[in-house]
Parts: sequence; C-alpha cells; structure tokens
Amino acid sequence: MRTAVVTVVHGRHDHLRRQIRGLRRGVAAPDAHVVVALGDPDVRDVVRSEKSATVVLDCPSGPRLPLAAARNRGAEAALDDGAELLVFLDVDCIPSTALLQRYRTVAGQVDHRDALLCGPVTYLPPAGESGYDLTALDDCVDPHPARPWPPETATVTSDDYSLFWSLSFALRRVTWEAIGGFCEEYEGYGGEDTDFGRTAAACGVPMRWVGGAHAFHQHHQVSDPPVQHLEDIVRNCVVFHRRWSQWPMEGWLTAFESKGLIERDDDGTPRLLHRRPSAQPLR
Repeated sequence: MRTAVVTVVHGRHDHLRRQIRGLRRGVAAPDAHVVVALGDPDVRDVVRSEKSATVVLDCPSGPRLPLAAARNRGAEAALDDGAELLVFLDVDCIPSTALLQRYRTVAGQVDHRDALLCGPVTYLPPAGESGYDLTALDDCVDPHPARPWPPETATVTSDDYSLFWSLSFALRRVTWEAIGGFCEEYEGYGGEDTDFGRTAAACGVPMRWVGGAHAFHQHHQVSDPPVQHLEDIVRNCVVFHRRWSQWPMEGWLTAFESKGLIERDDDGTPRLLHRRPSAQPLR
C-alpha cells in the first residue's frame, strides 16, 4: 500500500538528516516523505543536501508552534498524493530498518487494518562527536518502559489510550478520516497527542502496539517539569478540560504549582503567576 511518512520540523536539522538517512536504510522505503517546516526556510537546504526526494511544505508559525495544524497539513498533502497509509515520525526519531515494513504488514491484516498503530521508542544517549552509528541502532533497542513492548513479530491490543504518543504511529486513510485529524485548538507544547488518543477512543478506533516497529529518539536537552513550555501547557490544559472535562498533564501542573509558577482554582483551573516566553524548539 502506498505509504507516506509525515514529519514536522522546526530546527533540529541534524536530527532531520539522520531521520532521512534512517528511512533510506529501511528494508521498505516510503513512497513519500512529507516534511512540514514550521517557519523554518532552512529545512529545504537540509533536504537538498541529503539528495532526498522529500517534499517540504512551508507552514507559517507564530510564538506558539502549531504542531497539530502542521501534522494535519502534512497528512492532507500525503493523502492528496494518494497515500493509503500515514506514518507519523517525530523529527527526533530515527526509524529502525524494519519500522515501515512492520507498520505496512500490520496495517494490511484484517484484524488491524482499522486500528491506530503505535510503535515502541528507544531514547538514545547523547550522540557524541561522531554522531550516531545508524548501522548499529537496531542493536540498541531498549524501549521506554512506560509503554508496551511486544515481541518483534507480535501485535498487542491496548485500551489505555492515554499511552498514545505522536513520536511514532501509523494509520490508514479511513482511520485518519474517522478520527478527523488533530484538534487545531492546541498550539505549542503539550496536549494535542493526548487529545488525539482520546478522540480515537471516542470514535471506537482500536489501538495496537506493533512489535518490531522500533524508532530511536535522538537525545536533546529537556527540563522536568518543562518550565520553558509553561504558558503553552497551561493554555492547552484548559483546552483539553473544556473538550473532555478532565485535566491532563496533572504531574506537570502539580510541579508548576509547587514551584509557585501557577495557582489553581477550586475547580482545578490553572492560572499563571509568572509568565515565561513560549519555547520554539520541538520536543
């Protein structure tokens, strides 16, 4: 089936280069790679330097990165080009050699063809001066312990949609259309993928974890809690609560409150006490 990989980029140019090279090494190649550049005109030069057939879409960006809208634009372009299977990869993720093949195989099986397919992700240490050895990555599989990790050829059904993440997932056109894409009310960091998983559950879309569809998340600096995304997270939490009557990212909200960065009303609504500029880099 015609397969398109969709990636959203703002900065992280070296990470994008490694992703392109990882896709090139796969036992199955994508029919298209759509990169949505968020206010980042240099992405075209990155793709050109890799001699890649990747399609670059320019998407304007304000102070808050429109991640949800960008993923939707990428999906629309891929579907207009005839894609039957959409594979979303975060720019930080290098695919294993079997990732696309496993997603395609499972998406073609009767029991899974209408499902939201999720792959395990291994978080890598810093790359070092010489970068990552892509030829050795398949031997570094050590997925995040908070998510299911099926055997290489197995597929596991899950009803815990809170575990969905946008780092690596795949779905057929009909499933994407049933879910309706990402809610574009979310802007900046946090909440849009949790909302996507909740919407999939509400639509009755089954979720599967796909063994062998491994991705490797390249290292970058993070903070815990992510105070550089404070305003985005508070705003997106309010959007999520309005849509689902539940507060997401409770751990971060509690940490922000303990640091004196927010206060919460009796109904749990968070309010900023100290404003910080929204961060631009993707997670």
